[in-house]
Amino acid sequence: MYEARASEEPTSQWFAGYVDVTATPSYAFEEGSADAEGHVSDVVLSFIVADEDGTCTPTWGTYYGLDEAGQELDLDRRIERLREQGAGVVVSFGGAMNQELATVCESPEELADAYLQVIERYDLDTIDLDIEGPALEDATSNALRAEAVAKLQADRRAAGKPLAVWLTLPVIPTGLTADGREVVSGMLESGTDLAGVNLMTMNYGEARESRSMFDASAAAMRSTHRQLGIMYEQAGISLSDTALWGKLGATPMVGQNDVPGEIFDLKDAARFNEFAEENGIGRMSMWSLNRDATCGSNYPDVTRVSDACSGIDQGDQNFAEVLSEGYDGHAAEAADASTEPDPAAAAPKEDDPETSPYPIWNEESAYLEGTKIVWHRNVYEAKWWTRGELPDNPVLEAWDTPWELIGPVLPGETPAPEFTVAKGTYPEWKGSASYDKGDRVVSDGTPYEAKWWTEGDSPDAAIADPDNSPWVPLSAEDVEEDTR
Repeated sequence: MYEARASEEPTSQWFAGYVDVTATPSYAFEEGSADAEGHVSDVVLSFIVADEDGTCTPTWGTYYGLDEAGQELDLDRRIERLREQGAGVVVSFGGAMNQELATVCESPEELADAYLQVIERYDLDTIDLDIEGPALEDATSNALRAEAVAKLQADRRAAGKPLAVWLTLPVIPTGLTADGREVVSGMLESGTDLAGVNLMTMNYGEARESRSMFDASAAAMRSTHRQLGIMYEQAGISLSDTALWGKLGATPMVGQNDVPGEIFDLKDAARFNEFAEENGIGRMSMWSLNRDATCGSNYPDVTRVSDACSGIDQGDQNFAEVLSEGYDGHAAEAADASTEPDPAAAAPKEDDPETSPYPIWNEESAYLEGTKIVWHRNVYEAKWWTRGELPDNPVLEAWDTPWELIGPVLPGETPAPEFTVAKGTYPEWKGSASYDKGDRVVSDGTPYEAKWWTEGDSPDAAIADPDNSPWVPLSAEDVEEDTR
């Protein structure tokens, strides 16, 4: 079970673009790129995988062992050069290609040793575990990885050496897949103190539907934020919304994505950066720095994904500058942060009718599609007819709940005024009278129309049971037709 630890001071948000270490042409990450204030961002070097023989030996993309990368790529020297500029390095294990170490190592101890070789070689305080493809669906390797990482992190911390662990997982607009959630839950159950979950906001396919790439990515972040809160609750720890946003990262694939027709352009990047800053997303990345350039004239088919260019005309802009705006921290500043439960987050917030813009949810009431209510100081909208289903029921799949979270009740909000009509607009409802379909009446100033023949059924009951009531409230537009 997850063990809560002492908290640290809030850390700054950080940006680190991915660099494909073995891609050709080689990307000179060591040169850095200072912004107007002189800040040089971190990089995420990728990917460490098993060797080509499938043994528990860490390599760079199966092409180079650690010593070979030092000799043939000057990797150790280039890392030190970047660090001299004040930037840091994160190393990513896994990725979409080759064999992730946990799928070939035979024990948690052997896997932990493989990770440790890389950590000590490059003096790392933050690692990234990119779990996708076959590895994501492999329950055995996921359990082995969780146990190995928990032990490794505990040993490092006991020795006074911090180790922040990020999971990088695929996502769709409705959030993490079931396999992705299993990976997160397994890590929490093992005792690993996750620094966060980084979402690959890319390659949505049919799940994107008609959304723009920004809208799909924002939806994916919101959905995963909700899921992550539930998973932490299930692990025995309550976190505030702010803390949960800080435990999320985002990695868009810039320009042309692997899915035809999906293009994440510079406008998407600017909106995504603004969204990330507004919500306090802890980490921003991108795939990849190698690709952050306009393709040259000798690359005519820009719909075919390139390792060395984005596939769109970037002009004099680059994605790294746009996505890193406001992300002036470094991964090292968050490496020794620990997760602590927030008692206030566990306690449901009291709703006040005087400060709620919509009616407070009632278990006995029925709600039609599109109806908005307030529950625990949040506004929800009904996706379909519902009665008795908690708006904040902790379901991990969005389609398991009839409610969509819109956002919190804002300071200074008051109840929406009820629509009423002047006396005499329609006859006052009388319990002794009968009414035909289409007849209109007034009850306590609110206008109603009969849906079918009725006698003795109070219009006021339409609010609590709209489906079974013979009455439906009228809108201002409905009444305007009669008063023109």
